[in-house]
Amino acid sequence: MKILAIQNRMGIGDMIIYLPFIEAISKKFNTKVDILVKDSSKASEILKENKFINEIINLDRNNSNRKGVHDGIFGSFSLASQLKTYKFQKVFIFNSSLRYKLICNFASIKEIYQYPLFKKKKQHIILAAQNFVKNSIGETVESEPIININERSKIDAASKYKITKKEKNIILGIGGSGDTKRIPSSIFLKFMEKCNHEYDCRFFLATGNKVAEQSILKDILNSKFKSKCLPLDQMSLLQTFPLIANCDVAICNDSSFSHLSAAIRIPTIVLMADTPLLYGSYSSKMFPIIPEGETTVYHDTLGKYKIDPQKIFNKFKDLIN
Repeated sequence: MKILAIQNRMGIGDMIIYLPFIEAISKKFNTKVDILVKDSSKASEILKENKFINEIINLDRNNSNRKGVHDGIFGSFSLASQLKTYKFQKVFIFNSSLRYKLICNFASIKEIYQYPLFKKKKQHIILAAQNFVKNSIGETVESEPIININERSKIDAASKYKITKKEKNIILGIGGSGDTKRIPSSIFLKFMEKCNHEYDCRFFLATGNKVAEQSILKDILNSKFKSKCLPLDQMSLLQTFPLIANCDVAICNDSSFSHLSAAIRIPTIVLMADTPLLYGSYSSKMFPIIPEGETTVYHDTLGKYKIDPQKIFNKFKDLIN
């Protein structure tokens, strides 16, 4: 049986969040599932060791630099023609857009399962997926994404980068796609000071290459902790996975690395400054810290300067003990 899952969100975090629900479809029908996703989801790296996913089909839409080949009416027909060649019997569409239903109809897919149409506004990303899978295949799915790591690559990374159990190895996810999500370097440095005072620590600095992210990285590397830090910004995502797997704890902005580390099953403290709390709490491996004076977090909380380093350190001690 040929089955397709469509997940059209662009982020790494989105890909990870939807993973348990796509895997549930594979398990239900005892067959690997093909997925249609955007290249920005980094599915090819995230799913390298995944036994439930077959082929990853690229959805080329809404690129900031150019028009994608699947944009517009002609792009829709092109995508339908492409999907038709796979001869899918079933498709599961993880969104409420009529566009994808029409594309799947044109692709001659007989069984089409989809979120309720035109219900995107205020849609809860986890509950919508859970309800969809429950209603379409009768399965109750918990929100516990897992990224499988090759054990040999983990051992090799520990050897190459001299990672030992004598130290507390900590991922610091200091980057982030939005300015309001990026916690200032001063807060990370205060945490590092507290941590280094009580433990022998090593810090792995996970960030992207945007100017604002590199500025935070530079601040930390120019501090007295430079000799204890390993920047990961020049590594591919895939190269970072075994390093993350060797760490004791991750402390991350609400960014791709918070989702990645939790899915690799590392206890992850998520610094939630300006995004709904569910994005930092959907996994049992996530432990959110919210801004001082707030009871929860939403878009426009704007709390990145109000994250307390002492609270980060207290939670860190709880997790390692």
